[in-house]
Amino acid sequence: MLKKKYTIADIASMAGVSKGTVDRVIHKRGKVSKKAHEKITRILKEIDYQPNLVARNLKKNKTYRLLVLIPDPEKDSYWAPCVEGINTASREFQAFGVMIEVFFFDPSSTRSFTSRSKEVLRNKPDGVVFVPLFYQEALTFTEYCEKNNITLATFNSSVNSNSARSFIGQDLHKSGRVAGKLMHMLVPGKGHLAVVHMDEVYKNAIHMQEKEKGFRDYFDGADPGRTIVTHKIPEKNIRKIRKSVREFLELHPEVSGIFVTTSKAYLLAETFPKGKTGIRVVGYDLIEKNLECLDAGSVDFLIHQNPRQQAYLGVSYLSEYFAFDKKIPDNKLLPIDIITSENYMHYLE
Repeated sequence: MLKKKYTIADIASMAGVSKGTVDRVIHKRGKVSKKAHEKITRILKEIDYQPNLVARNLKKNKTYRLLVLIPDPEKDSYWAPCVEGINTASREFQAFGVMIEVFFFDPSSTRSFTSRSKEVLRNKPDGVVFVPLFYQEALTFTEYCEKNNITLATFNSSVNSNSARSFIGQDLHKSGRVAGKLMHMLVPGKGHLAVVHMDEVYKNAIHMQEKEKGFRDYFDGADPGRTIVTHKIPEKNIRKIRKSVREFLELHPEVSGIFVTTSKAYLLAETFPKGKTGIRVVGYDLIEKNLECLDAGSVDFLIHQNPRQQAYLGVSYLSEYFAFDKKIPDNKLLPIDIITSENYMHYLE
């Protein structure tokens, strides 16, 4: 059965008040007697009244600028699906007066992030969706946005600030625990394990720290005697990364399983010396080279972070807030999907 669509006139008739009184209650403006307010509110709840948000937006006749600040996908292919998600949201909300523009920064450079974030501020946006890849610089940026009354949302990783209205992504600590459980199944004995952080400065990357904490917390409860070592490779140069991996494996020949906290698991797998078989690997993200390693068996599991959906939801939530006055969710935690060579094709668009 189709649900009846109630008009303001219908509600006014049911409540025995004027249409103007109903309008003031729905839009929370002007004075209304307590008795009338209670009666109208009760009726709205009973009929599950939903205002026509599209019509309301058209009456505003206002344009909003929403800027998106993300790492450059030309520098790191992990971020390419984010652009697809942003473009999809842009097409959906353009008709409602939300203009969306993307700014890229070099994911290897804090200077680039700072420079581009200042450029974003100079454009005087109504809202910003961004990736706080560099934590300290991200905190500074959120403070600037708060001073300028700019509505903020983050995705991929969060920033501990009251200025950010929303976070879209995974529970990174639980993500690390999932990786720990997978590794425990892959290496059930007493073989040594390693957590490898590639391509970013660990102390300024909260997302990597949270993943390692989750991984270690899992083993603290499930297998407290297990030896786990950490190896940090802040280098961006592939040749230097591979050299660091080789040196690490030579120094720790007892390592049987490695958890890579970034999307660079393929660099680890490609660097395994000849004859060094049997090292189990758990990593992140469905980039092409990772999938090749998954097919080849040099990577056992990948955890899918769904960057496209993260970006899409981040832009959509702020767009709906500006266009339709919808409440912005505080947090939207996405599923932690475990990817194997048998199921990855179902996640590719």
